Amino acid sequence: MSGPKTNERPGTRAVLRGYHMSASKARVVLDLVRGQDVTTAREILALTSREAADVVGKVLASAVANAVNNDGQSADELYVSAAFADEGTTMKRFSPRARGRAGKIRKRSCHITVIVSRLDDERLEVLRASRSAQATASRSRRVASSRRRADQQASLNKRVAEAGAEAEREAEREAASSAEVTEAETPEAVGVDETAEAAGVDETAEVVENEETEK
Repeated sequence: MSGPKTNERPGTRAVLRGYHMSASKARVVLDLVRGQDVTTAREILALTSREAADVVGKVLASAVANAVNNDGQSADELYVSAAFADEGTTMKRFSPRARGRAGKIRKRSCHITVIVSRLDDERLEVLRASRSAQATASRSRRVASSRRRADQQASLNKRVAEAGAEAEREAEREAASSAEVTEAETPEAVGVDETAEAAGVDETAEVVENEETEK
C-alpha cells in the first residue's frame, strides 16, 4: 500500500514556491533534517554550509510558527515529519557557441515544502530524557570548568603573593647590608677627621714658634 499523497500528509506545513534553485540541490539539505526534532534540525541547518540550508531554515521556522500560532502546539514537541522539493518552472536561455550554434541554459526553480507534526508520547519522553541528560552534563562541565579556573586563579595569586614576599625580604636584606656597611665606614671617617684636626693644630703651633724665634 502506498503512503499518503503529498497534499494529504498530516501536520502543519509551510511552502516556498518558485525559489531559483534546482530541486536536487534543495533535496540534499532536506534529507538531513527529515525525521529530526525541530531543535536538532535547526542545529543541523546552522552547521550546513550549503545555500539551501538558509532557505530551508526559513521555511522550517515558518512551519513551526504556523503550528504554534494556528494549531496551538508547542514548538519543543514538534518534529519534521515531511520535507520535499518539487521542480518548478524552468526558464530556457542560450549561450552563443562556435559556427552559429547555441548552447542550452536551463534556469531551474523549485517548490520547497516542510511539514511539522507533534511527536508521539513515547518518542517525546525519550527526547525529554535526552535533553535533561544533556543539560545535566553541560552543567557538570560548566561547574568543573569554573572550579578549574578558580583553582588556577588561586594558584596564580599564591605565586604572586610569594613573589611579593620574596621581593620584600630581598629588599630588607639589602637595606640591612647597606646599614652594616655604613656603620663600618663611619668610625674610620671620624678617625681621619680627628687626625686632620690634630695635624692642623701642630702646624699652627709650629708657625707660632717660628715667628717668636725670628723676633
